[in-house]
Amino acid sequence: MKYMLLVYGAEDSYTEAERAACMQESAELCHELSEKGQYLLSSPLHPVSTATSVRVREGQRQVTDGPFAETTEQLGGFYLIDVPTLDDAVAFAARIPPAKKGTVEVRPVFELESLPTTPTEA
Repeated sequence: MKYMLLVYGAEDSYTEAERAACMQESAELCHELSEKGQYLLSSPLHPVSTATSVRVREGQRQVTDGPFAETTEQLGGFYLIDVPTLDDAVAFAARIPPAKKGTVEVRPVFELESLPTTPTEA
């Protein structure tokens, strides 16, 4: 089963040294999953100040700078994994370094057969 793990946290909660250590530990976890054939994709995101939100209301596109919602924790990155059970996904989420300071939301991926199965190269 595929799961999307959404990593939330306060952007200012890490020192530069802590952020570097977090990135290193996260990369190691990705390699561990890859060795088991369970890693699909992951990436940190740029700061929320770089976000652009798009909405369409009454046929009109509305574009605003900033995130969709103002919150104390921002979406900082994601993992897409393929593990047998929700318990496995939750166990992995608990090992992600930002779970110590923020939140990792675990959600099953609703797969549609009509969509392409692999991303195309740009």
